Order: sequence, then structure tokens, then C-alpha cells
Amino acid sequence: MGLALVHSRARAGVHAPAVRVEVHLAGGLPAMNIVGLPEAAVREAKDRVRAAIQCAQFEFPARRITVNLAPADLPKDGGRYDLAIALGILAASGQLSTDALDGWEFLGELALTGELRPVDGVLAAAIATGQANRKLLVPPGNGHEAALASNVEVRTARTLLEVCAALDARKALPHAQPLPCEEARQPDLGDVRGQAQARRALEIAAAGAHHLLFVGPPGSGKTLLASRLCGILPAPSEAEALEAAMIASASGRGLDPARWRQRPFRAPHHTASAVALVGGGADPRPGEISLAHHGVLFLDELPEWGRHALEVLREPLESGHVTISRAARQCEFPARFQLVAAMNPCPCGWAGDPSGRCLCNNEQIRRYRARISGPLMERIDLHVEVPRLPAVALRHDAAAGEASARVRERVANARDVQLARCGRTNARLGQAQTDAHCRLAAHDSALLERAVESLQLSARSLHRILRVARTIADLAGSAEIQTPHLSEAIGYRKLERGYERKVA
Repeated sequence: MGLALVHSRARAGVHAPAVRVEVHLAGGLPAMNIVGLPEAAVREAKDRVRAAIQCAQFEFPARRITVNLAPADLPKDGGRYDLAIALGILAASGQLSTDALDGWEFLGELALTGELRPVDGVLAAAIATGQANRKLLVPPGNGHEAALASNVEVRTARTLLEVCAALDARKALPHAQPLPCEEARQPDLGDVRGQAQARRALEIAAAGAHHLLFVGPPGSGKTLLASRLCGILPAPSEAEALEAAMIASASGRGLDPARWRQRPFRAPHHTASAVALVGGGADPRPGEISLAHHGVLFLDELPEWGRHALEVLREPLESGHVTISRAARQCEFPARFQLVAAMNPCPCGWAGDPSGRCLCNNEQIRRYRARISGPLMERIDLHVEVPRLPAVALRHDAAAGEASARVRERVANARDVQLARCGRTNARLGQAQTDAHCRLAAHDSALLERAVESLQLSARSLHRILRVARTIADLAGSAEIQTPHLSEAIGYRKLERGYERKVA
């Protein structure tokens, strides 16, 4: 009898739990069985492994082979275990030293020729392998991604034969190297003409990581403004960038190792389903809100989205994560994104425009805006009107707006103040931290109370007003929230103060 043990990694959401590939050879009729809750792609590995071993000029044992993927209750999918299974068979049959497998973990799908093909979710596996104090071997197509994990030694091999030669100390495998990071080339805020109030709101949103809603007629610049938000946000920390990169890797949609330090910007179409937004499926994968982790999620034409798709955003907007539950498994995905939404004021888009071209009646406008629920609207900190610009403001010789670089400098300074004060941005302040860092003078408290009573605001809206006021004060370099800061923050709750009646 022969027995070999090889280490590998599964993919479970954005995590990479350890998998022990146990290979046992026994007498009896030649057969190969894979156990340990394998899905179809894993069960088919026996044919790929057999052909790869034979093409590498090794002998495939004519014995009864049992491959156990432990733990047995963890679902296994994909071709990521092919290399580990092949090495286990070679070691159990005495064609490879079992001692050579110690201290290594292996990932990779095998072609029939023995070539190694890339798999998804490698970054999370690399980080987990480093925490287990082992080395990782991956296909060349995964090398740049795995090398982003600085706590692990990563080697790459093109074929099964190269792997075996390296384990027998006959050939050295190359170290995986990360690609040089591309310089972020974001659209510049200076391209936006006019719209002083919207630019101001965009700066406040960037400084405090607040959610933002633009309301205005078609062509007023709502999408243009939203696309400039990433350009004024500070660069993410290495930990934040790694988290976002792990999600992109686990999604199966590909990770660009040269752009992993850039904040993600996701803009799904309004026909996207709730599952596309929050993630899911039989094998849970991250959705758009998780792919926008530490970045921006832009939802254009907000009332045109399905009601169910919008309502599933409510909990992630508060908690910063989403849990996908299935009968046999549960996955939790990070979703600390910044929401920027845009909408027209009415079905035709021209309510409130000085031209008077809107033909919608009050009931049509009410039904249109009722597609967005009150609880969702409460979770958006800034509601900003973006009016149609006059033709003179769009001339080629009109004054350009302030460049992103200067705005980003002010945003970075404000965020540094917030992180030094309580270790997080103002939008993420808890109840106790809001009470401690958003204190008001007596006359300002009275002003806020009158606003809450007259506008019929909820406790959630009140706290969000305080956090926005705190951000405005940080941008102004003020240690305390002053009356102008509070008044401006109250003014950004337009859709909660009879805005529908005013425009209609």
C-alpha cells in the first residue's frame, strides 16, 4: 500500500480554506475514485490527471486509487486540485519523494499535455499559505496575482514535469514577481464646467466617504460628476487594496495585477438583478457591491432600477458587508462601498426646469419618485440638485473647473484629520463616536431640533446630518461644528423636505 498527503486550498467566498489531498493506493482492479464532496469538475480530474501523468512520461499506477479531499464537508469545485492530485499519485506510487512535498501547497488545473492552467481565487490562497508558513506553487498565469501577497514565497511552473524536476532538486523554479503598478489615470474634475454646488457636494462626499445622490435633467452632468469621484479620493492603503483585489480574484471575472492599487469604480446597468448587485448563485460569488469594496458604486437612472434590487442595498449600506446564505453553505463578502446615484426629477426629466417643458402632472411625478423607498433615501447622506447649464457656460473658452489634484489634496487632509481623531471616516462613525465628535453648541442644537421637527426627519437622518456637518467642518479646518457647517448639512436633505412638492 502507498499513501501520500499534499496540501492545497479551496475557494469559499473570499476565503481560501485548507484542503488536504490524501491519495491511497491499494490492490484490486484498477480504478480511481475521488471523495470529499467533489463537484463535477473535480470528479473529471481523474481523466485529466491520468493523461497529464502519462504525457509527462511517468507511469500511471494500475491499482485501486482513492483520493480524499479533506475536510469532507467542504464543497470542492473547479480544476484547482488537479496538480495536487497528480503529485499525490506520483508520491504514493514511489515515483516522487513524499518528503519533497513537505512545506508546499499546490494550485493549478492540468491540461491533457501536462501543462498548468490558471485558476481563480489565487490571491486569497497565497495570503493563507503564507499564514500557514508554507510555500506556494502556481501556474504562470497566476504568478503575478499570487506575488501580491508579500508574506509568502511563490514559485511558478509551466508543466507537471517541471514541478517534479524541481521537487527532485533537479531544476529551480522561478519566483513569481508582481507587475509594476500602473499610474492611475482617472478623469479630471476640471472637465466639469459650472455646477459649483454639485462639485462642492462631491468634495464633501469624498472627504467623509458619504453616499451621494444627484438629481437633475438629462445632460446636466450627473454621470460626468460621478465618474470624477475616484479621481479625488485618496489612494487606498495596501490592506484596502489587497481586500479589493481578493474580491476581484474570487469573482472569477479576472484581476488585473497591474491595477490592483486603484480604487474600483463599478457602474452596472439598471437592468441588473438583485443577485448581480449583492452576489449569490449556487456557488456564491461576489456581486457589484462587493466588487466596489473600498471604491465607488454608481447607479444611474435610480428610479428605473427594480424595487427589489434597490432594497437589497439597505443593509450593506449600513453594515459594510453582505451575507449570502444557501442550504449547504454560507459566504460573507465585504461591501464597504461608496454609493453615488443619479436620477431625473420626473419621468420626462424636466420638472423644475425654467424652460417649462415638463408635461408631467403631480401624480406622475409622485409615482416616479415613490419607486425609491424612504428608508433607502434616508441612507443617502447628500441629495444634490444638478440644474441644466446655460449655453454660455459650455463654450470652449469658458472657465475650466478646479483640477482633481487640488481637490484631492483637501480631501486627503480632511481624511487624515478623521483617521487621527477616531480611526475611521465620518460616514462610518458609530452612535457613541457621533455623540463624542459631533457635539453642537446650544443654539445649533436648537436649530437642528427645529429642522428635524419641521422636516419630519428620522433619527437616522439626524445622525447623518451631524456626520456630514463634521466632514464640512474638517474641510474648513475647524475643530468644532459651526452654524454654517450645520446649515449646509441640513440643506443636503432635499428629498426629505418636501422637495417633490416644490419641483412639481
